[in-house]
Amino acid sequence: MRTATVSRNTAETQIEVTVNLDGTGVYDNRTGVGFFDHMLDQLSRHSLIDLTVRATGDLHIDDHHTVEDTGIAIGQALVRALGDKRGIRRYGSFLLAMDDALIRAALDLSARPFLVWNVDFPTQKIGTFDVDLVREFFQALSTHGGITLHVDRLHGINSHHIAEAAFKAVARALREAVEPDPRSDALPSTKGAL
Repeated sequence: MRTATVSRNTAETQIEVTVNLDGTGVYDNRTGVGFFDHMLDQLSRHSLIDLTVRATGDLHIDDHHTVEDTGIAIGQALVRALGDKRGIRRYGSFLLAMDDALIRAALDLSARPFLVWNVDFPTQKIGTFDVDLVREFFQALSTHGGITLHVDRLHGINSHHIAEAAFKAVARALREAVEPDPRSDALPSTKGAL
């Protein structure tokens, strides 16, 4: 079974993440940041990756360390659960509409992290949540998950819808990329390594 648990403990956060790549999208995420938990739930449900997150962070300062370190831990858990990546599809993309928002996500589980982020928000906050942290999460996820990730906002006027559509679009692209390829159990690379 393709599962992994990662613990990350720093002076700022204590985080434990468990993923099951062959799950059904069951989630139980508790970070202390309500909107972020809602986004992690979307990531799990729409990727069909079971995800459990327990995070305690320095929220008296702000949400930044908790969000970023959770992205780091999820990225590391994905790497462990994928193993040598033999037999996966490797690539995934999705165009996701959510009300006014239209987000395109494309990714490669290349072990060459790179984030291209073309997502602007019309507001600075979603409730009390700083919208800059959406990018911070995906930067940490792509860096520590070894993911080349492109996310583009094509339309959108509501910040909540834009953020949620981004998480859902990345989730659907990730779902495709981690799936076993029914035509090949080979490593999806001519280099011989990913």
